[in-house]
Amino acid sequence: MKKKIVSVILTAAMLATVLAGCGSNEAAPAADAPAAEAPATEAETPAAEAPAAEEAAPEEASGEAITLKWAIWDKDITPYWQAIKDNYEAANPNVTIEMTDLGSTDYMTVLATELSGSGSDFDVVTIKDVPGYATLVSKNTLEPLDSYISEAGIDLAQYGGVDKQVTVNGSLYELPFRNDFWVVFYNKDIFDAAGVDYPTNDMTFDEYDELARKVADPTFGAQVYGTHYHTWRSAVQLFGVLDGQHSILDGNYDFFKPYYEMVLKEEDDSICRNYADLSAEGLHYSAAFSGGDVAMLNMGSWYISTLIASLESGEYDSSLCGNWGLVKYPHAEGVEPGSTLGTITGLAVTSVSDQKDAAFDFVEWVSGAEGAKVMAETGNFPALMNDEVAGIISSLDGFPTDEASKEALSVSNLYLEVPYAEKVSEVNDVLDTYHKSIMNREVSIDDGIASMNEEVGKILGN
Repeated sequence: MKKKIVSVILTAAMLATVLAGCGSNEAAPAADAPAAEAPATEAETPAAEAPAAEEAAPEEASGEAITLKWAIWDKDITPYWQAIKDNYEAANPNVTIEMTDLGSTDYMTVLATELSGSGSDFDVVTIKDVPGYATLVSKNTLEPLDSYISEAGIDLAQYGGVDKQVTVNGSLYELPFRNDFWVVFYNKDIFDAAGVDYPTNDMTFDEYDELARKVADPTFGAQVYGTHYHTWRSAVQLFGVLDGQHSILDGNYDFFKPYYEMVLKEEDDSICRNYADLSAEGLHYSAAFSGGDVAMLNMGSWYISTLIASLESGEYDSSLCGNWGLVKYPHAEGVEPGSTLGTITGLAVTSVSDQKDAAFDFVEWVSGAEGAKVMAETGNFPALMNDEVAGIISSLDGFPTDEASKEALSVSNLYLEVPYAEKVSEVNDVLDTYHKSIMNREVSIDDGIASMNEEVGKILGN
């Protein structure tokens, strides 16, 4: 049975996400090194019976009044900000969380400027992406959390190893609270009409490409695309890191080649839309999938909440995309199914805060079991994923009822799209530049990758 609290929160709070879309972490995920990341710890009490807001600590409830200033983005179109604030304040009546919306455009750049100024009074800041995180750490604007984590007895294993990918010189400066990972959304009606079996949770890239070709129809006026790739470089390049042997910090990117070849050949054969056209038109991936002519969409888990809410509100025509499902990301031959890419959104305590203990208590709560339930109840994926949280998400009204879609929520290996490195922002820029050049057919695949190798090699000192 659907949990009533989930239905209420989803309907009342999440419809606003429709207006924003998701972009490279536009309204929801952490960055174009979207979204996504974590394993399970058992929780015994269902969220509907014991909401996080009721778990107040008596000593906190009777403490002196505290106001914590928290930096976020897109307050009015991201439901979980307010939900986190309301639940934490209910559990800690002496604390007021004051949110400051810095906007999603260039959020991390604006935040770095704010924290570098003498007048900054943020206690807690949200970390949107790893390149921005690297910048803030290098500027000594974030407080190392190691002693707080140790004193609180936090088991970092609950985050599935993601913490190791953002550890800087042995120290951790953020705790993840949101975790988005890539999956494949698919339109069941298109597969049914073509008489083709649905995608599965164990597809190699060859099987995925074959499936896209089976359901595609190039007929003018009745065109159906077998798959769709958004314009982010992560939608193509990062297929190559799913083997766990490579990352965008390698300095040699020859492993990108087979995936560029697959996608460009699909373009040539009208299996997917053309990158140049998508860029020129500015077509959002949500508009592509909701139009009813895309069989499969590679996208982050953040799109689940938008898709559900948009269908519920009538923003999306349910006759075009209402019969949808999820499966795990395709994988290379010999790679474990369920290996996928992810991004995290984290919380950090600022080095200038004069309320660091109280600020960390908030960070710990949001990143822990109570915050995880709040995130799940708003249709989002927390960094701490356990059976209870997965059950909340799969019980959302509008989530597919088939077992394969539920199974798609489990991840075997999660790799950050952008792991921490001192010069990761520069590396990211180079890879993005030559991705655009390859996809726009301005350079060949070989020449584009050779330029990546050369330019990144200079940055890394290879």
